[in-house]
Amino acid sequence: MSAILPTSIRRILDLESARVELKASWDEKTTGLQVLHTLCAFANDYQNLNGGYIVIGVAAPEGRAELPPVGLNANTIESIQRWIRGRCKTLDPEYTPIMSPERIAGKHVLVIWAPGSGIRPHRAPRTFGKGAERQAYIRVGAETIEAKGEKERQLYQLTAKTPFDDRPAREASIRQLREGRVREFLADVGSTLVQERDAETIYQRMRIVLRINEHYVPRNIGLLFFSDDPKEWFPGARIEVVQFAAGASGDVLEERIFRGPLHHQLREAISYLRSLSIEHLRKLPDRPEVKGWTSYPLPAMEEALVNAVYHRSYEGEPEPIKVYLYPNRMVIASYPGPVPGVEHRHLAPAASLPMVPLRNRRVGEFLKELGLAEGRGTGIPKVFRSMKQNGSPAPVFDFDEERTYFQVTLPAHPEYVAINALRDAAHLRAIGDEMEALRRLLKAHGEFPGSETLAIELIRESARLLGIEEAKEVFDRFMKDPTYAKSELVITAMAGVFLDAGRKEEASRTLDRLPTFLMSASAAFDAAIAERRLDRQKNAHRYFEQAGNGVYGDVRALHEFAQTKMKLAKDLYFSYARKNSQAPFQWNANKRLLREAREMLERVLQMDAQITRHAWAWHDMGRILTWIRAPRMDIERAFQKASELLPDEPRFREALARTQRK
Repeated sequence: MSAILPTSIRRILDLESARVELKASWDEKTTGLQVLHTLCAFANDYQNLNGGYIVIGVAAPEGRAELPPVGLNANTIESIQRWIRGRCKTLDPEYTPIMSPERIAGKHVLVIWAPGSGIRPHRAPRTFGKGAERQAYIRVGAETIEAKGEKERQLYQLTAKTPFDDRPAREASIRQLREGRVREFLADVGSTLVQERDAETIYQRMRIVLRINEHYVPRNIGLLFFSDDPKEWFPGARIEVVQFAAGASGDVLEERIFRGPLHHQLREAISYLRSLSIEHLRKLPDRPEVKGWTSYPLPAMEEALVNAVYHRSYEGEPEPIKVYLYPNRMVIASYPGPVPGVEHRHLAPAASLPMVPLRNRRVGEFLKELGLAEGRGTGIPKVFRSMKQNGSPAPVFDFDEERTYFQVTLPAHPEYVAINALRDAAHLRAIGDEMEALRRLLKAHGEFPGSETLAIELIRESARLLGIEEAKEVFDRFMKDPTYAKSELVITAMAGVFLDAGRKEEASRTLDRLPTFLMSASAAFDAAIAERRLDRQKNAHRYFEQAGNGVYGDVRALHEFAQTKMKLAKDLYFSYARKNSQAPFQWNANKRLLREAREMLERVLQMDAQITRHAWAWHDMGRILTWIRAPRMDIERAFQKASELLPDEPRFREALARTQRK
């Protein structure tokens, strides 16, 4: 295998179709002409993607490489290369691609690398006939087509307009490229070029240097990715992240600046933003998967920042990429705005970006090889899709009429906004400003009326500070929207407020609005507690069961579940005593409930808990042992333990005394 290509053959096969063409076999009369036209198209680099690759010997029946490859006869590869070199001389102006015989799964293939040309446009003969007309070809998506009409005019406008990142940096020296960084990059992308010992040869094959007169100078792309500090030549080549506080003052909480090679600063900035992100996971009681949300979904956040690095200008632009973190949104701004041809209508979820030349062909090429950027036109749909899947509001893409900036706003997940509002409200309460805390909650709830967390806290705080009718108004307003009408936690919170006020009938009617099966384990637990307070033990038992295994990790929940089973067992016992027609069945159910309650209490006593919890668990254990007629010594021991833990509790002393008198 040669050490010529700047990336691995595997990555080439996975490139977007606009940058790679696969040919299963070789035939001079058919495949040869197609290859020549595609080489011409890649050289013209109509979309500034930095050309592309042709791989001969790999089939693509459905647009993707079929492996293992068909392969080529090893004896024909040299003649194919000679034929291509000869035919490339018929291009006007001449163009020489880079060819590299490779092996995949033991099969021989030929890779032809055709970088974007600095002397475009090129024209190729339409046929191999004598005196054939020459035509400019371009790549549009996965197709090679003739450049005609408006596309031909746009192609000729690109004449002598080499993208800035591919131009030579005449004032810089090749010594300012760091060989170690270059080799690290090659290792990351899996290129065998890393095996080449001579650094200058590597630089030439990667096309990060250009020969000027008798010496080589770095191209701008080389300095952007492989110098110690690109800001020395490109003042805006950095990322600034600023975090702002809530409130009218909007004080800066923290500021971080990321410098260095573009891919390094990009990775570090993404890692930092990820560390600030909050993730909430919720186990569903009836299924194995976990649902949840993050403050900002990583795919959307990463894609927006990668696009800023990819599409901004590095030509004399002093402004850095700016990431502003507010309590309710993230704003990513880059400079200047999009290239001409991109309009606001192209930034909608289902819209397609026009096939206009990109600003930076080499930056995009390197980011894609590193796996940081994806295919053309996939970024904006990915951001919309990721935000929707996370349950976040839709992103907003914007730029001004003069195209001086491009801005992406990612609204925070409503529950993350709620957490920030709750944190602020807690701080205000701690310093004694209770009404301002309530106003902060009301403001946040007005901005995000669908936030379950805000609605719950607002219901409770309104009841505490303003009265139960104000709490009911918040509840009714929340429940009027059919989107939120089945919010289990909000329903149980309102029921709890009614219970605290002694309004049991309203609490009962509120709980009756719950669906038969609850999706949230925490809602099931809250509903079970409320049903116990209403003495609707069967409902409480059903909700405890729906809460699932989470009950067994919560000492309070487990104890309350055991007490519910005890109450149901007691009711069955009295039903049995009245000689009900179903008495035999109920008697068995009574014993089963008591056995399960005893097992739960034994687990409670083994868990870490407050003394009061353990004391009551021992007392309940004594009651169960009494009902099942356990040995007197075991019963007495249980009540004795309860009394030792809480000696001032008269009910414990009375139970122990009754046992000792028997």
